[in-house]
Amino acid sequence: MYAQMVDTGQSRLPEPAELSADERAFQARIDADVKIEPRDDMPEAYRRTLIRQIQQHAHSEVVGMLPEGNWITRAPSLQRKATLMAKVQDEAGHGLYLYCAAETLGTSRDRMIDDLHAGRVRYSSIFNYPTLTWADIGTIGWLVDGAAIMNQIPLCRCSFGPYARAMIRVCKEESFHQRQGFDILMTLCRGTAEQKAMAQDALDRWWWPSLMMFGPPDAESVHSAQSARWKIKLLSNDELRQRYVDQTVPQAEYLGLAIPDPKLAWNGERGHYDFGEIDWREFHEVLKGNGPCNHDRIATRIKAWEDGAWVREAAVAHAAKRAARELEAA
Repeated sequence: MYAQMVDTGQSRLPEPAELSADERAFQARIDADVKIEPRDDMPEAYRRTLIRQIQQHAHSEVVGMLPEGNWITRAPSLQRKATLMAKVQDEAGHGLYLYCAAETLGTSRDRMIDDLHAGRVRYSSIFNYPTLTWADIGTIGWLVDGAAIMNQIPLCRCSFGPYARAMIRVCKEESFHQRQGFDILMTLCRGTAEQKAMAQDALDRWWWPSLMMFGPPDAESVHSAQSARWKIKLLSNDELRQRYVDQTVPQAEYLGLAIPDPKLAWNGERGHYDFGEIDWREFHEVLKGNGPCNHDRIATRIKAWEDGAWVREAAVAHAAKRAARELEAA
C-alpha cells in the first residue's frame, strides 16, 4: 500500500511532494498525535525503523543484566543482595515487554535473538565495560540508569502505541533503579576515605561511556531526522546529552565527587554546562565489537540461550498437552 522507502543511510528527508498519498495521510496522523497501533497501515520504513530500535532496546535490557548479575552474591549485605536481585529481575522484565512490542510489528522472538547472537543488531555500548568494584554497581544505577531515563521518558509519548505504553512502566522502575544506585554511592561517599576513593574511581571510568549512551552527535546520526518526523524520537541526541549533564553535575557535587572533565563549567549565557569533547573513536570501536567485554557478553548470552533450550521445549510441550486436553473436554 505504501511506496517502498529504501534506507540509504542519508539524513535527507523526502519533501511532502515526494511522498505518496498514503504516506502523506500517515504523516498527518503522526502530526495529529494519533497513536499508531500494530494493525494500522504504516510505511514499511516506519515498521523497519521501529523493529530495529525496539529490539536494540530489548537486547540492551537483557545484556544489561550481565554487568550487575555477577555482583548479586558479592553484594555487601543481605539487603543489598535483595535489592540488586530485584533490579536485575526488573531488567529481564523490561526486555520481555520490549520483545513483545516488537513482535506486534511482525518479527519473531527467535529472529531477534538470532540477530543479537550473530552480531547483526547492536545493544547499548555501555554494557561492554566491566564492573570492577561494588562502586560500579552504584554508578551504573546512578549514571547508566539515569541516562536511560533521560532517553526513555520522551518515548512514553512516541507515536507507536505498544512501545509508548511499555515505556511508562519501564521508566517508573528505572527511576527506582537510579535511586538505588545513588544510595549506594551516597553510602560509600559518607564512609571511609577508601570507600569514597572507590566511588570516585567508578565515576572516572563510567562518566564518558555514559555520555556516549545518547548516540553520536546529531550531525552524524543518520536516522534521527526521519525518526523525529515520525515521532519515534522526540528529542535529539545532543539535546538529551545536554539535559543529562545539567542534571547530573549537581548530583555529583552533592556526593562530593568530581566529574572527570577539566573543561566542565557552567555557562551563564547558555544556561547550561559546557563540557569537553567525547572520544567518539572509542564509541565506534566498542560498537564494532572491540570493547573490553563485547566477546564475553555475547558468549554469555549464547550460552544462556542454549542452556535454556530445554525449558522452552518443555513449555511448548506443556502448552500443547494443555490445548489437547481442553479440545478433548470441549
